[in-house]
Amino acid sequence: MSVSEIFDSMDYGPAPESAGDALAWLVDQGSRFGHFIDGAFTDPRDDFESRNPANDEVLATLTKGTAADVDAAVAAACKAQPRWEKLGGHGRAKVLYALARGIQKHSRLFAVLETLDNGKPIRESRDIDVPLVARHFYYHAGMAQLMEEELPGRAPLGVCGQVIPWNFPLLMLAWKVAPALAMGNTVVLKPAEYTSITALCFADLCAQAGVPRGVVNIVTGHGDTGALITEHDGIDKVAFTGSTEVGRIIRRATAGQGKALTLELGGKSPYIVFEDADLDSAVEGLVDAIWFNQGQVCCAGSRLLVQEGVADDFYSRLKRRMDGLRVGDPLDKCIDVGAIVDPVQLQTIRDMVDGNTEGETYVAACDMPEGCFYPPTLITGLSPAAPLMQDEIFGPVLCATTFRTPYEAVQVANNTRYGLAASVWSENINTALDIAPRLAAGVVWVNGTNMFDAAAPFGGVRESGFGREGGWEGLMAYTRDAAKPKTRAQVAPHKAGKAGGDGIDRTAKMYVGGKQARPDGGYSRRVWSKQGKMLGEVGLANRKDVRNAVEAAHKASGWAKSTGHLRAQILYYVAENLSARADEFAHRIDGLTGKRGGKAEVEASISTLFSAAAWADKFSGEARDVPIRGLALALREPTGVIGVLCEDAAPLLGLVAPMAGAIAMGSTCVLAASDPFPLAATDFYQVLDTSDVPGGVVNILTGAHGDMAGTLADHLDVDAVWSFSDPGLAKRIEEGAAGNLKRTWIDPRPVGDIPVRAYLEAATDVKTVWVPYGA
Repeated sequence: MSVSEIFDSMDYGPAPESAGDALAWLVDQGSRFGHFIDGAFTDPRDDFESRNPANDEVLATLTKGTAADVDAAVAAACKAQPRWEKLGGHGRAKVLYALARGIQKHSRLFAVLETLDNGKPIRESRDIDVPLVARHFYYHAGMAQLMEEELPGRAPLGVCGQVIPWNFPLLMLAWKVAPALAMGNTVVLKPAEYTSITALCFADLCAQAGVPRGVVNIVTGHGDTGALITEHDGIDKVAFTGSTEVGRIIRRATAGQGKALTLELGGKSPYIVFEDADLDSAVEGLVDAIWFNQGQVCCAGSRLLVQEGVADDFYSRLKRRMDGLRVGDPLDKCIDVGAIVDPVQLQTIRDMVDGNTEGETYVAACDMPEGCFYPPTLITGLSPAAPLMQDEIFGPVLCATTFRTPYEAVQVANNTRYGLAASVWSENINTALDIAPRLAAGVVWVNGTNMFDAAAPFGGVRESGFGREGGWEGLMAYTRDAAKPKTRAQVAPHKAGKAGGDGIDRTAKMYVGGKQARPDGGYSRRVWSKQGKMLGEVGLANRKDVRNAVEAAHKASGWAKSTGHLRAQILYYVAENLSARADEFAHRIDGLTGKRGGKAEVEASISTLFSAAAWADKFSGEARDVPIRGLALALREPTGVIGVLCEDAAPLLGLVAPMAGAIAMGSTCVLAASDPFPLAATDFYQVLDTSDVPGGVVNILTGAHGDMAGTLADHLDVDAVWSFSDPGLAKRIEEGAAGNLKRTWIDPRPVGDIPVRAYLEAATDVKTVWVPYGA
């Protein structure tokens, strides 16, 4: 076309990116790949193919990892890890810097390979994915340099097993590998079977950049290969990004193994448009939110919520914009929407949309090529409970509904089992900043979407997983306490003696919803001193008692909205009232345990309460330096309802320390008191009664931990379970936690050796709120 014709029609001509160099690189490798283990590629086998989804051409044949392959990779990583750690922060920083520079120098090769293998438009690979990959390695080179100074007392976990998805193959690799290496870990990584080529190209770069042998190992294969890695005895940390269903499988498979675990799972993110929003900007943002990477994004804004007054206007503008989207060859720089990664995924999208019976479906009036492509689609008029509004489609399909008020917007937005990301669009900053904290999401974008950076933590809540990637939070997930921890002693109840009494009932009740409560089952047991004297009786909690306590804790969720200053005052008041009865509690503890540490334990409990109170209005978020004109605020939010199995050997401190950390941050708790020595806990609720602690914020149960652990772990209204009890309960707790993917904390240390800050971190989730404020 002539220039005048172009300006008249506003049509885009083709602007193809050459794939010659990328295809030549594949040919140079023989178009066949083995695994990358111990610094070299293994002999290839033609086990499965990697295809270009845009034209179905075979790019290369790959090797499926066997148990022997995984054993070799883990052995290489184990052997290399001590040397890599001893290299020091500066030594690791130089290697990470070399990787960042290598990615920049070969950026076009990586971008084209990513588009060939994944099907995403070359503009996205070139302008978004690869620059972010380099950014992560640069950022974490700096973190490696600063580790010894800024993270004293921290050490690497060891060998990290990492399994990544196919939607951002190279970027997910960077998110996993960069922080692990920075902190002195080694890795065994499995890329997705559909998209392994850029991971293998990265392996080639590792050999060129001077990464020591065995530090990075890449094993290709299918899901069963990933399972071999995550379940391997030599793996110390598992990091997984993928579907919620597979996340549950991994949680159950690793239960009781003592491995660190982070899961970044699925999402069904709300995109909320208020009537005062800049509608044209919101439409452009929505194009990025749902049709970026063909909608194959875990945090895609796939649930559109529009205020009723502007819904028709907004839908009209959106449909007009959809009709202008260009679908086609991903290597064409003028293409907006590329190919779906595989025919299997394409059929999944078709089946979900074809099975829908609600609302009205609009398909963009754009030219559609043949092959593995799906048109941009909008489905309006859906009810909030419709399957397409609840289930992740993972394709270029937008589902929409309307709302009337801001309150209703929050209710509909949070009406999902996921909690990964959300977008809020409003020209009224008060509206935006009122809504953002109320959304159940790990990331909230204000008047924007799909903003990511290595300095800003990313991750979800609910069934979108747990753990964060990026920032200091992402680093902490790859470190442990450098000091060798003491192991908590297990204690048993004292043997029964001769019962006697003065005719006065000494049966202590439980504490639920701010009131004393009898056990539902009507059973009690006696508590004996070391000398065989009966000290009293306590109720035995059953499943109904646990459910009642959880319900009370859930109803007290308003505690999360209280100020840190108020929570601090109440904690100080608890400490004051405990101090007034210090001698009484010390005597009680000595009588229960048969030792003479009661006075010290009471003092430690008071000190812990003071520390938690001191942190209550100080352990907060911060602004992160990200490359936008705006703010990325990493905010601390309470985890929610926390079930705690308290330490047996410390009947007062074992209850007070986790309680103080939890409620200082706005969480509520259900505390299973020391199994053999519960009477200190039942005395303590008298202190709570006189200290202005709202009913339901703290709930105390007595009985066998083994009888309560499974119920707490299985309960869908429990957001986290902490266990300082019998290590044998860990497997049951972590298996049960897979139900709603709640967080778990199994710690073998005596509670007195756990710093207060650790409780605060476990009692909070980090929400990142992005607020752009100009061009």
